Amino acid sequence: MSEEPENSGGESTLTVLLAGGVNLAIAIMKLVAGIITGSGAMLSEAAHSVADTFTEALLLTALKRSDRPADRVHPFGYGKERYFWSLLAAVSIFASGSMFALYEGVSTLFGHGEAQSTSILSYLVLAAAFLLEGTSWVQAVRQTRRESKAENRSFWAYLRLIDDPAPKTVLFEDSAALVGLVVAFAGIGLHQLTGSEVWDGVASIVIGLLLACVAYLLGRTNRGLLIGRQANPEIVRGVRDHLSAAPEIDAVVDLQTMLMGTDQVLVCTRVDFDDSLGAADLERACVRIAAELTESFNDVTEVFIEPVPRTDPDLRATVLARYGDVAERWNNPA
Repeated sequence: MSEEPENSGGESTLTVLLAGGVNLAIAIMKLVAGIITGSGAMLSEAAHSVADTFTEALLLTALKRSDRPADRVHPFGYGKERYFWSLLAAVSIFASGSMFALYEGVSTLFGHGEAQSTSILSYLVLAAAFLLEGTSWVQAVRQTRRESKAENRSFWAYLRLIDDPAPKTVLFEDSAALVGLVVAFAGIGLHQLTGSEVWDGVASIVIGLLLACVAYLLGRTNRGLLIGRQANPEIVRGVRDHLSAAPEIDAVVDLQTMLMGTDQVLVCTRVDFDDSLGAADLERACVRIAAELTESFNDVTEVFIEPVPRTDPDLRATVLARYGDVAERWNNPA
């Protein structure tokens, strides 16, 4: 059984707030330097930071709105709002950051950009931005490492299965920002050494492509969460084993799980109960097993148990079509 790190929601908020404040300060510095020098790479980096700032605002909206309690209209709560706003954040990275950077790069390469000059100001701004971005990046890495350790997973495995898009978004965009700053530094430096604006344009295009890749990765993650992804495999196995061990259950016929939000898992299972049980015994068993699951697995918030015969051909065909021969091994582990 995995345990959730304490105050993970509060730490996500801290991570997002820190990243938002850092990105706003950096955006202003880069914009001033870009206007003074006319550097396409610097202006692309300014657009990058503006996009990141807007992204943090969307993530804060996601964190706040997804914590609302369930009501009559949304009986399962608002957990998936976090995925919706995080998806918009990924779109904003592409629309406002990547597209502007690509435009600046193409304009510079084809001679339609502003006249450029190189000054010590550009290098100072990039160095200051690197230090500030590094602070935000360290916080995102610390949170991810702490939470991955709490779930006994490797850093990368945890990122792949994470159900809270906020720290992943901050980590990815800060990583892209640090790489982008190095690219911008190289582009400005080569422009100064060679006198050719081509390097500045190339740097802008690389930054644009980098942002597009980050937006795609984050968009893919949130798309899967919005559609309704299965819970952490450890939770699925643990729930299946718990059900199989219940004395009243002869066989687990079907088991479906879905992430309803961060740290919120819906469990729907069809089981074949012992035929000797009476109606009252069956009701008490369902209530007890559901309570045991929510107590044993912190993420499990809703449990639905349906009694079915394991020999029903239609149900069997449906389960096999979904899970293949894995379903056959649920009750025949040998």
